Amino acid sequence: MPIPSDLPKIYRTSAKSQVLTLLQDWITEGILQPGEKIVDTELAKMIGVSRTPIREALQILETQGFVEMKPGKETRITYLKQSDAYNIYLPLTSLEVLATQLATNLITSKQIHALEQLNQKFADAILSKDSRKTLQIDREFHQLIIDTANNPYICSFTHTLHLHAKRFEILYFEHSQEMLQESVQEHQAIIEAFRTRDVDKAKKNMEKNWLRALEAISTNLKVHKNPLSESPDSSK
Repeated sequence: MPIPSDLPKIYRTSAKSQVLTLLQDWITEGILQPGEKIVDTELAKMIGVSRTPIREALQILETQGFVEMKPGKETRITYLKQSDAYNIYLPLTSLEVLATQLATNLITSKQIHALEQLNQKFADAILSKDSRKTLQIDREFHQLIIDTANNPYICSFTHTLHLHAKRFEILYFEHSQEMLQESVQEHQAIIEAFRTRDVDKAKKNMEKNWLRALEAISTNLKVHKNPLSESPDSSK
């Protein structure tokens, strides 16, 4: 069919997309906590939309693993499990290492300077013990590398994995100040590898950065037990 050539730009985001983004933020920030029951009518009233976009968003969240829906019964935020940490961090590590490999030959001096500034802000946030700001800046550091790799599939696949990883980080990284200090050094090593176009060194330090995060998460799940990390039925 003929398409008009003077179509206006469409900026409006669907209600479902806005609700989805909002709920993802609430889940990853811990506003909606693991095990918490979700009532679509209450959410619709709170947000100011009909139940339809709420239900549609919840269906997507279920496929992404953020909620568990029992038709006709209830919908709850999924619990955090140690096995989930491995299922999330291992593929995320592989994708970030690949992004680092691609970025090494594409990155500009301006982008390297931006990474240096972010790493300094990251170090300052660690010293201030502002865990949420620390995680935000760390995410910006890694996202810049992913964007530099210029691969839309890596960007898309890592987005959801990062959301899941954030759930673990919000609950457990407050116990990992020493690990975060080591991350500053690994970030700097990645930056130096970018500067010299040393692909192997860049990949090695990116892998080390993520695998050490996984180790810290696993340790904290055991040592600093949080009731929100397990379903009441997990021991049955």
